[in-house]
Amino acid sequence: MHTTRIGSGAGFSGDRIEPAEDLLRRGDLADLVLECLGERTVALAQQRRLADPDAGYERRLPARFERLLPLATRGGVRVITNMGAANPLSAGRVTREILDKIGSRATVAVVTGDDVLAEVDLDAPAWETGRPLREHGEIVSANAYLGADAIWPALGADVVITGRVADPSLFLAPLAHRLGWDLDDVPASAAGTLVGHLLECAGQLTGGYFADPGHQDVPNLAGLGFPFADVAADGTAELAKLPGTGGVLSRATVREQLLYEITDPAAYLTPDVVLDLREVTVTEHPRGVRVAGARGKPRPDQLKVSVGYRAGSKVEAEISYVGPNAARRAALAAEVVTTRLAGVPLRAEVLGGETDCRLRVAALSHDLTLLDRVGDEVESLYTNGPAGGGGVRVHVGDVIGIASTLIPRERVRPAVTLLEAPDAPAS
Repeated sequence: MHTTRIGSGAGFSGDRIEPAEDLLRRGDLADLVLECLGERTVALAQQRRLADPDAGYERRLPARFERLLPLATRGGVRVITNMGAANPLSAGRVTREILDKIGSRATVAVVTGDDVLAEVDLDAPAWETGRPLREHGEIVSANAYLGADAIWPALGADVVITGRVADPSLFLAPLAHRLGWDLDDVPASAAGTLVGHLLECAGQLTGGYFADPGHQDVPNLAGLGFPFADVAADGTAELAKLPGTGGVLSRATVREQLLYEITDPAAYLTPDVVLDLREVTVTEHPRGVRVAGARGKPRPDQLKVSVGYRAGSKVEAEISYVGPNAARRAALAAEVVTTRLAGVPLRAEVLGGETDCRLRVAALSHDLTLLDRVGDEVESLYTNGPAGGGGVRVHVGDVIGIASTLIPRERVRPAVTLLEAPDAPAS
């Protein structure tokens, strides 16, 4: 039976790069997927784009691709990633420059269309609050979670860059392309989505975020290897990691990841399928773990949208206390600040132990003068608070809030832009 091998090269924006390099060198992959986008990273990317129209893509993209693309192009491995974040076209241009610099004629395809700011209904309720979106403040972005069908037309390229795409869709699309699946085939899409859901967090499947010394021991966590999957045309997948890498891939790690971020195991909503995990089997074998049995229902008519809005600014002010009675002195400092700022919505908490701790005071507001006052009150504790305070840090920054809603699928119009080498013939 025909199989294809797909690897996970990143599970979030701050992931390590070495395991992805190892997979490209030794993994015999057909595809490598780097999943680097979450609600928090979308918000940060939107902040960068608002400050600079050429920014807004994953800031680590240049450093990652300078190391990965020479290996990928040399080995004929297709790379798919959502590092386009809030600005996929800029990410594509940077990627093209990197390929040109190393003399590669590899093609870059950029998937756009997730930006639905002009289409989203601002009177629709936000999931988090039930209030209309427009009541949350100035709306600055709205990004729909695209599915595998949006990525499909780009898969003739060597590097595919997207913005907001559902995490499992990044894997389903290349699997369907390699295995000849029809994305309208619900069992196939369910099987591919299961694989994508398991691989999307990279090291979480191989012992990262799993280790608990004495209870769930993970060997050589410092040398954690990332997973790959051999996926057959019938949807069965064998998950494994490279020999000699740290971590553990077991029935336990797979089952834990299987339930990660799943609200309803019978109906996990994705843009490609409503996934049913209740009959999934997880079986250990000498090379790793075999998974099968995904079921599903046809894809939903609506797509999830992450909406960014200006939520004001945030101040974080801290001061340290050490030595005997430090925790009580820090608690007294918190009492002083909250008394002097009575009526100001803030959070004051003491972090640390009895003899080494830190008071942290945070507040969110559209009033910068008020935030400055919070920071000033913490700084004044140097000589107006308990004994031994020091190491004050005050930081004020803008906050982009995130709310979620739905949009009808027909109002989302994905597109693909192909970036070829400058001297490549027109396609």
